[in-house]
Amino acid sequence: MDAITQNLDLFWNGFLRSLTICLWGGVGSLVLGTFIATCRVAPVAPLRTFGTAWVTVIRNCPLSVLLFMFAFGLPEIGINAEYYYFGLAALIIYTSAFVCEGLRAGINSVSAGQAEAARAIGLTFTQTLTQIVLPQAFRTSIPPVGSVIIAMFKNSAVVGAFGVGLDLYSVGESLTSAQGFAALPVLTGVAIGYLMITLPAGVGLGVLERKVAIAR
Repeated sequence: MDAITQNLDLFWNGFLRSLTICLWGGVGSLVLGTFIATCRVAPVAPLRTFGTAWVTVIRNCPLSVLLFMFAFGLPEIGINAEYYYFGLAALIIYTSAFVCEGLRAGINSVSAGQAEAARAIGLTFTQTLTQIVLPQAFRTSIPPVGSVIIAMFKNSAVVGAFGVGLDLYSVGESLTSAQGFAALPVLTGVAIGYLMITLPAGVGLGVLERKVAIAR
């Protein structure tokens, strides 16, 4: 395991870089997924069509294809940025479709009578959604949305393959290809790094789910 012990600083920096990608990706996909879910249940037909089309197209498009489109397609039409931002944007957009469906299931689980009562006392659709429906939907959606976010953490490794740089995947590739270390110990170090992200996230989501269940 000399490959790990001799390069702890590289693994640590790669872990921090991957953690940053996961955190930004999680926040971005939750915000965007919530917006798309709102469009899917909106009373305005064009918004519902937009939300449905977004989920249908993105959810059935492989992440690698989406990453290729961002990394190599956008520069051809004059949109240029670092691969870090392209990869992060593709990861957020891809994950948002799954977050949307998990959250929409939570919205549908809220009794229709509550929305009708809210409208009866004069609340608008936006007020009903934000003050009545979404707070309950978030509680119900914690298990499926949490699973999606953890899957996104693992998908961040795919983003690293597109030249993000300095993340765990890039560290592993550099140590095996450029410095000649054996692949097995290096990949073991990379796997440990991702486990340090996903395992605490899973435990945290489990604790949050139990607290929410008690609050209900």
